[in-house]
Amino acid sequence: MEHCHHSNHRSHNHQNMVADFRKRFWISICLTVPILALSPMIPHLFGVQQFLTFPGNGYVLFALSSVIFFYGGWPFLKGLHTELFAFNPGMMTLIAIAITVAYVYSAFVVLGVKGEIFFAELATLIDIMLLGHWIEMRSILGASKALQELVKLMPSEAHKIMPGGDIKNVPIEQLQKGDRILIKPGEKIPADGQVTKGETSINESMLTGESTPVSKAKGAKVIGGSINGEGSIEVTVTKIGKDSFLSQVIKLVKEAQESKSKTQDLANRAALWLTIIAIACGTATLLIWLIFTAQNFAFALERTVTVMVITCPHALGLAVPLVVAVSTAIAASHGLLIRNRTAFERARNINAIVFDKTGTLTQGEFGVTDILIFDTALSKMDLLNYAAAVEAHSEHPIAKGIVKSTPSIWDVDDFKAIPGKGAEGIVKDKHVKVVSPGYLREQALSINNDNTLTLSSQGKTVIYVIIDNELKGAIALADIIRPESKTAIKKLKGMGIQCLMLTGDNKQVAEWVAKEIGLDSYFAEVLPQDKVKKIKEVQSRGLLVAMAGDGINDAPALAQADVGIAIGAGTDVAIETADIILVKSNPEDVVAILTLAKATTHKMIQNLLWATGYNVFAIPVAAGILYPYGILLTPAIAAILMSLSTVIVAINAKLLKI
Repeated sequence: MEHCHHSNHRSHNHQNMVADFRKRFWISICLTVPILALSPMIPHLFGVQQFLTFPGNGYVLFALSSVIFFYGGWPFLKGLHTELFAFNPGMMTLIAIAITVAYVYSAFVVLGVKGEIFFAELATLIDIMLLGHWIEMRSILGASKALQELVKLMPSEAHKIMPGGDIKNVPIEQLQKGDRILIKPGEKIPADGQVTKGETSINESMLTGESTPVSKAKGAKVIGGSINGEGSIEVTVTKIGKDSFLSQVIKLVKEAQESKSKTQDLANRAALWLTIIAIACGTATLLIWLIFTAQNFAFALERTVTVMVITCPHALGLAVPLVVAVSTAIAASHGLLIRNRTAFERARNINAIVFDKTGTLTQGEFGVTDILIFDTALSKMDLLNYAAAVEAHSEHPIAKGIVKSTPSIWDVDDFKAIPGKGAEGIVKDKHVKVVSPGYLREQALSINNDNTLTLSSQGKTVIYVIIDNELKGAIALADIIRPESKTAIKKLKGMGIQCLMLTGDNKQVAEWVAKEIGLDSYFAEVLPQDKVKKIKEVQSRGLLVAMAGDGINDAPALAQADVGIAIGAGTDVAIETADIILVKSNPEDVVAILTLAKATTHKMIQNLLWATGYNVFAIPVAAGILYPYGILLTPAIAAILMSLSTVIVAINAKLLKI
């Protein structure tokens, strides 16, 4: 679990920073009150005489302001040092230069240089900056909370079954592979494992987003962190610590949140330019006011400080990371895991998607699709029940498909297999045979029913039911198409995305599936090693291609695609080649991830436009361009506007939804 500690350590760090900014803010606010009382600023505003004047007034102001400058301003001064050493001047540099200029100039005035003091402005500026940072840190902490929520899913103890059969409560860290544990109804499952005894249903929604509980019997896999339902089960531990599903998810979410977003590079470049522009504009503002107007130095300096403050690329610095953190957290809570940020951002431009058939668009197991009745005296359900009774003893996938489709199984006597052709037995005093078309040919039994030909042409497997030597009906089976496949394809086509399918299956099956779900086209009878070629072929048409597969033999194709999406990765999350992993085997999640990719990019762009557009408007106003019309910004108001801009960006990021 060491990486959990690592992520805890990071969020712990953020919590410390939140606390630090909070403390500095409150102490600075308390010191600001006497500064405002002693300053000429407030009386000036109301056009009254200063009410607190005494000899040495300036020195008291200087002392109080020095505390605020060094204590309240410390995070910014430290940031200036860090940024300049990394040759990456930014927000901290601007704030630090602004407060230092104001402080040093005011100090000289107190010591006798002619001019005006800026202590009140300095104090309020630092207060607002601290408040802005405090709010910002809190919103960042909120965004990385998703990780802590995931870590919290693990219970702290497990009921270990000792060799003698006694049950001992042990801390979850002490569990070893192969240990047997008991999980009571309603408890959280402490580790990944396999059910060895008992039956239950388990709620895995916090890991997969799947709301309906999944039923589990002996041999089924369970995921640590999911919640046990009504039954008591015994489980053998298969994976612990960093190999477990939850740890893999946490690791992936962390990697995704830390991985550099392409849009982030854009934001970083913009922030660097803003810093350069701010310093240039600040200097220009100072010179222009001094050279071309009759204003004094104090006035010109105040304009300069205001320009520096308002240009802080604060909102820009947050514009992208906050959206990244929020989108990653939203995705994870819906069972969509982003491994590769860049590919995720590319996903918004996808114009073709290639699905693997078996296990992705279909369930990967046989099921009954059609029942044909040749004798009207018999109902479809009865025909199925007769067939299922005979097939209940067979291990064949087709037999299993028939057995699964009936709720209760009738008894069978004298069961016998007909090698290579089917099986027979006595059911409800009737002699029932369930056989292949080959058996009918051998027995020269003719079928006068066109429907069976249609079914065969769709690539379905058709078996026949003979009761008391009379042919009573036929049952068709095929790999069942997932109910969600149709809706997913419809939505994708609605987004203007071409939908294709890759399968090793024969042409008839592929054609049937493609028609059923409305695909644009398909590749049939493709060998696993040729899947990559087909992806390249689609790419060569100039399309940006996503590939969705269950990742077993699709790895090379997933890697070749512009965006590789592994579907239904189950417990083996670490499919190394996929960019995005969908925990559930649901094609609709492909739609969800593409929609999220689009929404995420829109949010980033909105934030970047807001953050840069705001500065384009604010810099000239701060420099005093509207002074002839009686509009002047003070540094404190500039700081409020800057913080407000940051908060807007943070709130906008939070509004991201699937």
